[in-house]
Formats: sequence, C-alpha cells, structure tokens
Amino acid sequence: MSVSAPKAGARGKEVTVVHTRILRNMLAPEDSQAYWQRVDLAVPPAQRAALAFEQRWFGTKSEARVRTLIGDMLERFDAFPEALGLLASMPSVPARLRPWICHLHLQLADPIYRRFSGELLPQRRAEGYRTIDRPAVSRWISEIEPERWSAATCNKFASNLLATALEVGLITGRRDPRSLTPKHVPSEAIGYALYLLRTVDIQASLLDSPYLRSLDVDLLSLATSLNVPGFSCARVGDLVDITWGEPSLTEWGQRYVEAAA
Repeated sequence: MSVSAPKAGARGKEVTVVHTRILRNMLAPEDSQAYWQRVDLAVPPAQRAALAFEQRWFGTKSEARVRTLIGDMLERFDAFPEALGLLASMPSVPARLRPWICHLHLQLADPIYRRFSGELLPQRRAEGYRTIDRPAVSRWISEIEPERWSAATCNKFASNLLATALEVGLITGRRDPRSLTPKHVPSEAIGYALYLLRTVDIQASLLDSPYLRSLDVDLLSLATSLNVPGFSCARVGDLVDITWGEPSLTEWGQRYVEAAA
C-alpha cells in the first residue's frame, strides 16, 4: 500500500458538469472498499485499471467493468487525496458507515445525484410528502436539461437514483411508492462529511448545502443539539460559531472512525 499524503493546502472540488455515470455505476460500497484497500497512488491512473484487473481487486468482474469502476473511483476518491489516504489506512471501514461515506463521495462526483439526494428528497419531505416514485423522479430528470435524454434514459436515471438512495438509507421500499422516511444517520458519518467538506470547494455554503441536507442536518437550527464527535457549534444570534476538535480529517478519522469499528 502506498498512498501519499496530500499537499499542504490541497483542496478538492465538487464536480459541476452533468454526466451519466450513475447509469453504469451506483453506490458500490463493496467495490469502493476494495479500491481503498488496494490502490497504490504511485501507479499512474492510466495503468491502474489494468493492474486492478490483473490482481482481481473487484473479484471476477470483466476488464471492461473494471475500467468503468476505476474511472469512477478516480472521480469519487482520488480527487480528495486526504480522504483517500484516511480510508486506505484503515483495515476496514465500519459497515454501518461505509454506505454514508460512499454517498458523500458520490454526491461530490455527481451533480445529478447531489441534487436528487440533497435537494429533491429533502424538498419533498419539507412539503409534507411521505413517498416518492419512479415517474416523479423521471419527470424531475427530464426537466434538468430538457430534450437531452430520451424517456427511457430518464426512467433508467430514476431507477438508479432510487436504488442508490435505498442502499444508502435515504428512502425505504423497493417498489413504488417508496417511503421518504430515512434511516438514522450515524454521528460519525455526519462528522466525516463536515471534516471532508471543510477541505472541499463547493458552490453552496457549508451551513446550507445539499450534502448536509441529505443527512437531515441543519446547522442553523441544530446548533445547540447536534451531537457529532470532534465537532461542536453554537448559535450566536444569526451566526453559528463552529469549533473543530481536530486539526484535519486525517486526525479526526483516526480517532473517531476507527473507534466506531
């Protein structure tokens, strides 16, 4: 294993260009962990897929499938080297945290999933809806870039977005209508999101971002009751005063994520 430390001051960036990669690869928590455990950043990205196929990082998957997975792993994790270094340093990320970590990195790498999970789902809950179904998501997709995708492609988007949200725990139910009642989000998953986003350039404010909204976290309203290890905030008038208990994501993860195993 050879995962180099990030350069001082290095910051990741969320992807803003709309793409269709979720049609080929969804949450992939097991494949993601396989990547964290085996990746060697000394190997150039152009050579990594061949190495992953030869060494069976992802089991018996075809060479074409491995190329697709590696391409997604580069976008989801290599773009955030400190996070990748932390994940790679752990023998195993706790199973209850793995889907949420993959969810956050998928949000960073995919604007459509980010808007679906951090805008559409929370908005429907706020408006009093208790369910969502594939036709509603398909219509929403068709409105993102009108006339870009066929009805069949919009339906495929909807199916994959809903399946991903189900695997994370943002919705329940495998058939329409799906329940909008999310699972409890582990406090360590919220902490991971806060510490990672601290080092990422995002278009939204950290206090009101699709990343935290997808986790049902509102720092403005929860400042006095949010219970996240290594993080605290207090509301002072219209402001939120944040205290970071650890200097970096690496130190935070080594203390709290490993302890959650």
